[in-house]
Amino acid sequence: MGKLTKNQKLALDKIEAGKAYSLKEASQLVKEVTYTKFDASVDIDVRLGVDPRKANQMVRGVVSLPHGTGKVTRVLVLCTPDQEAAAKEAGADYVGLDEYIEKIKGGWTDIDVIITMPAIMGKIGALGRVLGPRGLMPNPKSGTVTNEVANAVKEVKQGKIDFKVDKNGIVHASIGKVSFTADQIRDNAKEFVSTLIKLKPTASKGTYIKSVYLSSTMSPGIKIEPKSVDEI
Repeated sequence: MGKLTKNQKLALDKIEAGKAYSLKEASQLVKEVTYTKFDASVDIDVRLGVDPRKANQMVRGVVSLPHGTGKVTRVLVLCTPDQEAAAKEAGADYVGLDEYIEKIKGGWTDIDVIITMPAIMGKIGALGRVLGPRGLMPNPKSGTVTNEVANAVKEVKQGKIDFKVDKNGIVHASIGKVSFTADQIRDNAKEFVSTLIKLKPTASKGTYIKSVYLSSTMSPGIKIEPKSVDEI
């Protein structure tokens, strides 16, 4: 393991080893242990009591964070001509169809979210090899395949994110920035965990929320007492 920097030591000194903090405490502490010169992202990691290898225990969904993510999300809308004006008005960064399909085939992926329509999915299927590994493939479950493209663009721009459990049973998401207030971080984290609880598979037995950690870019993880998420 590499040598700890002065700031890393300062951060670790502020976190009590083995302690599980309340969500309120952790939301403030994550700001105090971040020493990056840029506005770092705040991330949440939740370990679930599920077996993702079983289809009936897969956890996937979307959540609209009350205070957004703090990130500028670049949105591409692939749609029919009659929807282009509405998509642009809703805030889409790129709108079109065939020309962008050709750009993507050529390796262009300078975007964060792609929204499209059910009628267009036949054309987009061929892009799976480019979009799939980058997590950009539109999916009805995440609300990115819809006939209401303008509404979908607005939701994404306002802080709607999609997530799914990984092969280790962990759900990871960025839920804000260190520049957010502690209350904003707490609100976003609470909304995220509450959404996970609503999505608990009936096949999941025993403890569902096994652990919750809050961290920022390059900061240590802060363990959270899961029961504290429901506290005001």
